[in-house]
Amino acid sequence: MDRETALSVVVSCLRETLEQSGGTVPEVNEETVIVGQAAVLDSIAVVSLIVDIEQKLEMEHDISVTLASEKAMSMRSSPFRTAGVLADHVIATMQEGQSA
Repeated sequence: MDRETALSVVVSCLRETLEQSGGTVPEVNEETVIVGQAAVLDSIAVVSLIVDIEQKLEMEHDISVTLASEKAMSMRSSPFRTAGVLADHVIATMQEGQSA
């Protein structure tokens, strides 16, 4: 999977999560803040987003990953900050899984 595809999955799931939470859905792109100041989601919605991304990767791309691992949670800089950073995390997690 390339980064463009990973970003497409993240953006699609993020848009769906925002729509489900009601209210106005902002422009969703690589720079959309997921965690931290100016975040578009609360903590419960972030958990839902991560599960949705994992399920979509499994169902549509036959890729099984765990994005919210102990390693991810202990990183100095959150892999869930923005949609773009999360797409990079998806790719890195997949590559780690292939080398294991």
